[in-house]
Amino acid sequence: MPSFGQSRDETIEIVSIVPTQGPGGIIAPSCTAAISLAVDEINSGTGILGREIRLTTLDGGREPHEVATEVEAFLATGMVGAITGWHTSAVRRAVAEVVDARVPYLYATDHEGLPDERPGVLLVGEHPDHQSVPAAAWMGRELGVRRWAVIGNDYIWPRRTADALRRSLPSPYDIIVEQYVPLGTTDFDDFLDNPALLLADAVLILMVGADTARFNRQFTATGLPAVMPRLSPAVDENVLLSAGPSANVNLYVASSFFLDDHTTEGRSRQARYREHQGQFSPALTTFSNSTYEAIHLLNSLADTVGTLDVETIMGRSEHGLVLDGPASRRGFLGNQAVGPAHLAQANGVDFTIIDDL
Repeated sequence: MPSFGQSRDETIEIVSIVPTQGPGGIIAPSCTAAISLAVDEINSGTGILGREIRLTTLDGGREPHEVATEVEAFLATGMVGAITGWHTSAVRRAVAEVVDARVPYLYATDHEGLPDERPGVLLVGEHPDHQSVPAAAWMGRELGVRRWAVIGNDYIWPRRTADALRRSLPSPYDIIVEQYVPLGTTDFDDFLDNPALLLADAVLILMVGADTARFNRQFTATGLPAVMPRLSPAVDENVLLSAGPSANVNLYVASSFFLDDHTTEGRSRQARYREHQGQFSPALTTFSNSTYEAIHLLNSLADTVGTLDVETIMGRSEHGLVLDGPASRRGFLGNQAVGPAHLAQANGVDFTIIDDL
């Protein structure tokens, strides 16, 4: 390992925002461990722009204004070089406002794809038109799904994703049930007891973490999984494990971050993770893999552009920026990372990739 100095000029401070409470809290141990692996891999080389990464982790499971206030305090020190995050879009929008393009902010999960994103917010996850909408179209072709029911948490990402699905359907009335519930909801009887639900061919789930696991258990108790598939772009192995294998029958998931054990890189990454974290570490999951890739994308971006200056990065990425590195996202077009997306089917508490999107 190279020897780094300890002065401010010889380190780069990265703020990592991950929820440690609320429905997204079940993914925190996996994400923290995956980020640690990425940081150590980069620091074992030359660091970012020759500087050692120093990591500060903030709880992204609080109210958006609370997270934003803490981020603003860190930025006021002048020592933060970049921010990464796996958290809700509501938190992202609050944090992006206080960051105000002062440093790059890599958002590592799916987003709603609105055109008014602030400069410097680099979207590592996918937007609905490249993930949820093609997955729904696949289910239409392959499973005969025409009419949808939507259940989501009540904030911007689920609502805008449902809007994208509605625009893609032959008729806006093909979404026949649509309900939004607060984060942390434990009882879904209003949705499950709605008589119109029986007219739907499939359910689109747009909820976070533990909320999705609880919904899947309650949905399974109705007996509907045998005749009504579910689709979500926001499920990882932690969510599958929390719900239990029987609750994951007929569940389809769209993601850009599946770890495919059939590929050399997938096997190698899993092996490096186990060696780094030990036998009893949390699983390296779809969600935590996205946070791992965000750190490596930041490094590749800095190496390619030669700086972490936001204006320079956005200027270079406006017409497409190709990056080299271990991440499956191979570059940026504007502020959107570019790379493959896949559809998988839940298989117990794991995934089987069944198609590309």
